[in-house]
Amino acid sequence: MFCTILITRYPKYLGLFGFLSMAIFRLPLFINKKIKFFKLMGSGKNGTFDIHPDLNQWALLFTTDDIHIKAPSFIYKYWSFFRCHTTEFLLQPIEGFGFWEGKKVFGELPKQTNYNGRIAVLTRATIRLNRLKKFWKTVDSVANKMPSAKGLLISYGIGEIPWIKQATFSVWENKDAMKNFAYAMNEHIEVIRKTRNENWYKEELFVRFRIISVKEFSQPSALSIQL
Repeated sequence: MFCTILITRYPKYLGLFGFLSMAIFRLPLFINKKIKFFKLMGSGKNGTFDIHPDLNQWALLFTTDDIHIKAPSFIYKYWSFFRCHTTEFLLQPIEGFGFWEGKKVFGELPKQTNYNGRIAVLTRATIRLNRLKKFWKTVDSVANKMPSAKGLLISYGIGEIPWIKQATFSVWENKDAMKNFAYAMNEHIEVIRKTRNENWYKEELFVRFRIISVKEFSQPSALSIQL
């Protein structure tokens, strides 16, 4: 299985068309039977969980069994028309656990492997409504330190529903760097402890990926990308 994550930034004052794309893109993604699973998501500011949305940045995630499958050409043409900048991550899930809408959308994965090269990480959670206040009050301490984490190359805060269904996608120099941030920083350890003890999440997912390729393109160059 392969996963593609596309982070698209619309020019200033054109973020509304990113919002509209969340509805418009559903049909071409749905009718493409080679796409097994997809999610259209908004973005938070500051590259991690953030209560403030970034209305100019939007995300598309989809999975397929064929490494050569791209997003439907209509989507690239839409981005071209609005002269967006897009970063495309082609990934292979290698380890993880959890569910997305009750499904193992990345297949059966081991919790750990020996892989320690450059790695991408997706953490995703549906936060219980009666835990929202505690969650957002606590995660700021981690979010503020994440941009300066040693070994972090880039990160994005993405999500399906503002404040409730949240995710962070990040890229690290290696697994050791990611683990040093996740399990050696006191603030992050405290958040992990509280999520377990206080049952913050209705559903959660944690997946690590091997990075196959990363491409950046500004429109209209994306028009050359074909299915």
